[in-house]
Amino acid sequence: MRLFSYWRSGTSYRVRLALAFKSADIEIVPVNLLEGAHRQDKFLRINPQGLVPSLELEDGQIISQSPAIIEYIDDVLPGPKLFPDDPLARATVRQMAALIGCDVHPLQNLRVLNYVRDPLGHGDVAVRRWAQHWIGLGFEALEALAQDIAPDAPYLTGDQVTAAECYLIPQLFGARRYGLDLSAYPRLLAVEDAVQSLPAAHLAHPDQQPDATQ
Repeated sequence: MRLFSYWRSGTSYRVRLALAFKSADIEIVPVNLLEGAHRQDKFLRINPQGLVPSLELEDGQIISQSPAIIEYIDDVLPGPKLFPDDPLARATVRQMAALIGCDVHPLQNLRVLNYVRDPLGHGDVAVRRWAQHWIGLGFEALEALAQDIAPDAPYLTGDQVTAAECYLIPQLFGARRYGLDLSAYPRLLAVEDAVQSLPAAHLAHPDQQPDATQ
C-alpha cells in the first residue's frame, strides 16, 4: 500500500495515525498542495477530486476520503481495533469522529478558508475568527461528550485508542495553527497528552513527515 499525503493536511494526519496505531509501515507519497500538485493530471488520475489522502492498494485500486480509508485499514490490518466490536461503543467512536470530520474540519479546511478570503473578500483576521468559531463550537461539544462518557480514562472512550483519537489529535494541531485558546478543553488536552506519549503518535506527526518543509 501507498498513502498519498500532505504533511499538514488534517485528513492525511488522521490516516497516518490510524496506520501508526496499527503498526503498519507503508510508503508515504508526498503531494505538495502549496505547489498545486493535487490539481495536476498525474494526481487527478489517482483521485479525480484532487484531494489528499488517497490510499493505493497492492492491486492499484484507490480508496479516497479519510473515513473510508481508516475503516478499511481497521478491517484489513492486524493490531488494536480502531472501531470496537460492540455496536454501542462503535457508534460512540463514529459519533465523535463525525463531530470533527463532518461538522468542524470542513469549515476550516484550506479550500473553504481560501474561498472566504477570495472571492468573498475577507481578510486574515476574519478568516482566523471564522476558523476559531467553528473549531471552538465542536470542541465544546466534544469536551462535554468525553467528560460524560469516560471522564477519568486516558482516551476519549476508555482505555483503548480508537478512531476518535485519529480525528481529535489533528484537529488540535489545526486549532493551534489558528490561535484558538484550548484552555477550556482540559479533557481533550489530557487525551492529547496520553496519545502523544505513544511512539506511534510521534511517527505520524506532521513535523516527522518527509515533506514537512514544503
